[in-house]
Amino acid sequence: MENSIKILKELTYLDAVAGFEKEVAEYLIKNLSPYADEIRRDNLGGVYAYKYSKNPNSKTLMIAAHMDEIGFMITKILPNGFLKFETLGGFREDTLLTQKFTITTCEGKKFVGVIPAVPKHFISDKEMGIKISEMVIDVGAESENDVRSWGIKEGDIVTPRTEFERLTENRILAKAFDNRYGCALIIEVLKELSTKELDCNLVVCSTVQEEVGLRGASIAANMVKPDLALIVDCSPANDMGMNREVNGKLGEGFLVRLMDRTMILRGNLREKIIGLAQKNEIKYQYFTSPGGTDAGAIHQSLLGIPTAVIGICGRYIHSHNSMIDIRDYLSAKAIVKHITEELNDEFIKYIRL
Repeated sequence: MENSIKILKELTYLDAVAGFEKEVAEYLIKNLSPYADEIRRDNLGGVYAYKYSKNPNSKTLMIAAHMDEIGFMITKILPNGFLKFETLGGFREDTLLTQKFTITTCEGKKFVGVIPAVPKHFISDKEMGIKISEMVIDVGAESENDVRSWGIKEGDIVTPRTEFERLTENRILAKAFDNRYGCALIIEVLKELSTKELDCNLVVCSTVQEEVGLRGASIAANMVKPDLALIVDCSPANDMGMNREVNGKLGEGFLVRLMDRTMILRGNLREKIIGLAQKNEIKYQYFTSPGGTDAGAIHQSLLGIPTAVIGICGRYIHSHNSMIDIRDYLSAKAIVKHITEELNDEFIKYIRL
């Protein structure tokens, strides 16, 4: 558990939005390389670590996690030094005012900024609402010349600035668990299976630009051409009360995503996953979502790729502070390892029926 938390902490402190995944990619290459037979990249920056079976006819399993978090791109520097921006991924407007952000330049320099809020003293109740398109970021500059002299330019990226906090033995708070959860998991799975002989070729990969339309997922499918794909991603918990039906509860195990707007989990694959979980006493829960994951693009690639999402739920994702339960992470890691160890020709034949 402690090593898992350490990796999650390191990953959530990195800043990487869609199209600018470099910091996470470099971390993954460094931490996957000792356990991989080969590291490859795709042309948009995706990272692939291969562990080959001794049997040249073995089936191939791909475990995929996206690297990008939600954030912004700077699009204009105003004369007063404020920064205009466009979103890279979905935010709720009411979570942004007076929050701190990190601005990362193309040279890797870091600056701190805040989205201003007009004090209540100067605003009427009717004026309280503000759209993202009306917001700016204040980096403390007195003019546009200040900002440019520091090296901040149009096209630089902005990410939430948040501390990693361990609230209890099992629950942790940070930014970007969507989807640094998956990035941590692929590192640990490859490491823990690196000395075992598998009946399949294992490829763990990290995709790009998921938050803006699953753009790296199709590339990954064409790069690897897997016989089975497992997508490891973080989904929104809905266990906060407020007269809502619970759909994703912290501490209740990994998520078996039955369906979302981009994919339906096929019955045979669902039963295979559930059977392995029950056999090995791994906690799980069913989940449905109005959103989607890389699975939506991957399962439609080539001639069709059997695909499942092995998720965990996080409270308050797509905001500055998301919360996960480390026990859910460990259950997800356990089921992914068992699927990998069980994968062979008969497994693939069964899930294709």
